[in-house]
Amino acid sequence: MVGLGLLTMSSLTVFAEPLSQKAEILSFEQAISVAQKNDPWLKGNRHQQSAIESLSIAADTLPDPKISVGLVNMPTDSFNFNQEGMTQFKVGISQVIPRGDTLELTSRQLKIKSQGYPFQRENREAQVALTVGQLWLDAYRVQQSVVLIEKDRSLFLQLVDITEASYSAALGRTRQTDIVRAQLELTNLDARLDVLAQEKNKFEGQLSQWLSDYLSGLDDPLSTHLALHDINLGKQIPQMDLQQSELVYADKWHKPEQLISYFAQHPAVIALNKRIEATKTGIALAKQKYKPEWGVNAGFGSRGDDPTGNSRADLMSVGVTFDLPFFTQNKQDQDVKSAISQTESIKTEKLLLLRQLLSNYSTAKGRLLRLNDQQRLYREKLLPQMYEQAEASLTAYTNDDGDFSEVVRAHIEVLNAEIRILTLDVAQQKILLELNYLFIGANKATR
Repeated sequence: MVGLGLLTMSSLTVFAEPLSQKAEILSFEQAISVAQKNDPWLKGNRHQQSAIESLSIAADTLPDPKISVGLVNMPTDSFNFNQEGMTQFKVGISQVIPRGDTLELTSRQLKIKSQGYPFQRENREAQVALTVGQLWLDAYRVQQSVVLIEKDRSLFLQLVDITEASYSAALGRTRQTDIVRAQLELTNLDARLDVLAQEKNKFEGQLSQWLSDYLSGLDDPLSTHLALHDINLGKQIPQMDLQQSELVYADKWHKPEQLISYFAQHPAVIALNKRIEATKTGIALAKQKYKPEWGVNAGFGSRGDDPTGNSRADLMSVGVTFDLPFFTQNKQDQDVKSAISQTESIKTEKLLLLRQLLSNYSTAKGRLLRLNDQQRLYREKLLPQMYEQAEASLTAYTNDDGDFSEVVRAHIEVLNAEIRILTLDVAQQKILLELNYLFIGANKATR
């Protein structure tokens, strides 16, 4: 029974031993940085912005003038250019002038639309940081859970050896059921490791989607040497700073109208504001259709000499054309109504987005406060008490005054509590990620 006493201190460690060192460690910050650099969505968004900006320049330009060249009133009996006075070689030019301020408004609308793309990219980068950060934390939780279980597995391997030796030597109160119980718990730990191995493969596969630089065109040593299988995340959990921590940890729950200013500067909201501004310009653009479209044309006709050899005067013509938007009920009026409805539709999208941000904030704050209470309960009360119980049960069993099942149960409870604290720590950091995403741009509103 002396061997059991030697296990006491080594089995009651709060944190796991570090993983065996590997060539590459993927830190939390490195994972997010590589994912953002590898994201093809950002590159595509920049191309979309460039396309819209080019269109805005082209839109503020008059249509190209049209040239016409032809023979007019050529006699078909002789095809003699000089035979008839009406026969002309005619060259004409015409230019269309769009309605009202159509060109300027179209260009302005496209420029405003292009201004929303940087905010879309800012929001996308924050979403990538949120997604990849949470995947990293999930993978970290699995990795460290494996370390904790492997530590306890070593303990139970020693327990099996010691109880078998004690039983064979007929020492103390060791029974065959003690050996079976130790072996059973060892098998249960192996089953838990198998489940964690499946989770590990899942999270590594999801991370590889963001970390792989295949076809990304990225020539960055930060990403090209990262292993995408059996990833080593190190042993340190990130400690993130919470934006607007005073607001989150305040005892007072603010009303929605008090919180709107914190979310009004979110890049996703600003991107919608740009769309709303662009569609408002679209209303003014639709109203231009009530104005006439003008056209200017000029022509020069060259005539040949008459049959007697006398020269004929050349001819010139100048004119304007314009349409008359008289019948507007089923065209212009409906175009304006459509533009107004588009604006109101995007305003509704903005309202829904703000409501979602408010809801996510309220949910995340409530979860964080309750989670902090759980962390304190486990660290300050439950885990120390479990350590004492595990040590007491092992001491009692060592002195032939306790039950082996109680020793096993106490150590399993310690392991579960350690894994629970790890899970709570990871959950806390994931909530901080969510809150920091919600508060992007909030500092601008509170300055």
